[in-house]
Amino acid sequence: MTGNLDVITAGETMVLGVPPRPGRLRHAGGLELKIGGAESNLAIALSRLGLSAGWAGYLGDDEPGQLVLDHIRAEGVDTSQVRRIKERPTGLYLREQVGSDVRVYYYRLGSAASTMQRDAFDAGYLGGAKFVHLTGITPALSEGCRAFVLQAAREANASGARVSFDVNYRSKLWGPEEAREFVEEILPDVYLLFAGNEEARALWGSDDEMLVRELARKGPEEVVLKTGSSGSLALVDGEVLEHPAFTVAEVDPVGAGDAFAAGYLAGHLWDLPAEETLRIANAMGALSVATLGDYEGLPDRDELRAFLGDEKSLGR
Repeated sequence: MTGNLDVITAGETMVLGVPPRPGRLRHAGGLELKIGGAESNLAIALSRLGLSAGWAGYLGDDEPGQLVLDHIRAEGVDTSQVRRIKERPTGLYLREQVGSDVRVYYYRLGSAASTMQRDAFDAGYLGGAKFVHLTGITPALSEGCRAFVLQAAREANASGARVSFDVNYRSKLWGPEEAREFVEEILPDVYLLFAGNEEARALWGSDDEMLVRELARKGPEEVVLKTGSSGSLALVDGEVLEHPAFTVAEVDPVGAGDAFAAGYLAGHLWDLPAEETLRIANAMGALSVATLGDYEGLPDRDELRAFLGDEKSLGR
């Protein structure tokens, strides 16, 4: 299943070790092995909604790499461009939840994915999609990864795909100045920009409508700001739209932003009005946090429709 996919995304997916219940890692009797990666979370979310998605990445030629590949393939995501690297390991991260605080420990330095560079994947593959989705996590991994993301955005644009970019700032990987410089460098090639209010404050010192309009002036046609428990806002055709968050019992906040972005892209691919697209994005984020795991709780299209409580909401 190569070419003509709805969305193609690229980045690092790691093996995730997480205790079966909240508490400090040091007291855990065992770990559940899962996978985690912003880009693969998004690809899985879209695949579950009945859209076609591809994930490209480098994995170690090891058992953890096979675990990652098996999980992503099992969700119907195209993995034809994944490369296995013999000399490098698949990345690992561990997670603990202490009270309401989720803490992450990365073991990804020197991972297979950190060796991605320009021409990492076939340019025709990246261009054969309606959207190419990239994040600010990948360029933080290495200079080669930084160059890869910039080139991927340019190639996607040149071939007619729309570039969607999620700021996804990770303070454990790089500082705010470096991250902001990168985002501003890629913005002219970005059609759709996602940012969270906390990372917007960390990178630009504000998270209001003025910032959204300022970012839009640097290239993106649409800028979407996730405003946490209050919902989200989007600048579309010069107009600011807002939608409140759905109320759910939060079990695991990790992966909510990826689910949100997938919902927003799905709305675009289904040709829905901007207001409905924002509503679907909020719903996807809410459904994600209601289940343990980065992507395990993501809905299929019928479940999304049922959650929205409107049989006609998806226009089909």
